[in-house]
Amino acid sequence: MNGFFNALTKCGDDREILTVTVISGAFAGEKAILNGKAPVYFTAEDGFLKKHEAELGTLSGGGREQLCGMEVYTEVTGRRNKMVVCGCGHVAIPVIKLAKLTGFYVTAVDDRREYTEKAKEAGADRVIAKPFGEALRTVDGDCSTYFVIVTRGHSRDMECLLEINGKSRAYVGMLGSKNRALLAREALKEIGAAGLFEELHSPIGLDIGSETPEEIAVSILAEIIRIKNRKKVRVIPEDILKAVLGETEGIAPNEKKILATIISRRGSAPRDTGARMLITKDCTVNTIGGGLLEARVIKKAGEMLSAGADKPELLSLELTPHNGEGEVCGGTVEILLEPF
Repeated sequence: MNGFFNALTKCGDDREILTVTVISGAFAGEKAILNGKAPVYFTAEDGFLKKHEAELGTLSGGGREQLCGMEVYTEVTGRRNKMVVCGCGHVAIPVIKLAKLTGFYVTAVDDRREYTEKAKEAGADRVIAKPFGEALRTVDGDCSTYFVIVTRGHSRDMECLLEINGKSRAYVGMLGSKNRALLAREALKEIGAAGLFEELHSPIGLDIGSETPEEIAVSILAEIIRIKNRKKVRVIPEDILKAVLGETEGIAPNEKKILATIISRRGSAPRDTGARMLITKDCTVNTIGGGLLEARVIKKAGEMLSAGADKPELLSLELTPHNGEGEVCGGTVEILLEPF
């Protein structure tokens, strides 16, 4: 598993990453990674997935699938979601805080150093104190990058938009009035930036009647999260990634672990497919929904750890009341438990 996650971290974010796991039969637990449709990693160089390398490109990444008579679980996977905040004024600070809270790697840009210092204090991972155009030339875009433009004026908005126009991106939003948005769109039309003209979210955010900087930040993150989740790209949580790679205090790199992944869901359930939790003898990392569901998974994982299990197991759980206890969601989830 460590080799799998190491290989995943080396994949670029500019191409679609597809992960494949055999979930039953003699080859259960085998994994492969495709980066831009090209296989780049196999857990078993003489295994089932390697043997059927040519067929891997036919998989959709939509969950449980069949591959040459074998059941596999597939995902379109991203390294991490990134946000580039252009402007570090009053609205930017709560945007940065909420972006960090919801798992984004944040780059903050402003031409005033004292403002980028405030962005750094708010939690930005990277700050660039340079003119906007110059700063954005040092920022890479890709299919998991969300650009948020909250500068202090139209000319700076355009400086950002002109640089963003040449980059790959998942989202571009710009703060401002309807008139300011109209001016920006007209300027984009004049320079032939038809794609960005169509993509631009401005006024930015969901219309929830926001007034304060904090409320505006909530509307911006709500819009971005809605767009992000429609893509169905599953990002491996950073805390799980660090724990697997031995970068978490209290979890030894060679300590036995169980990775729990929801691979199917029917009816209502607290988390969707792709939700993950890491379980060790003494702790858990992240969540697959909490409550009795999670307690059952932790119990089963504990039994597997005690028994020294070395093969994955599928656990099917019904989330319906039983004898006055249990979940009331009314659904069924299947969870893949992978020891390593």
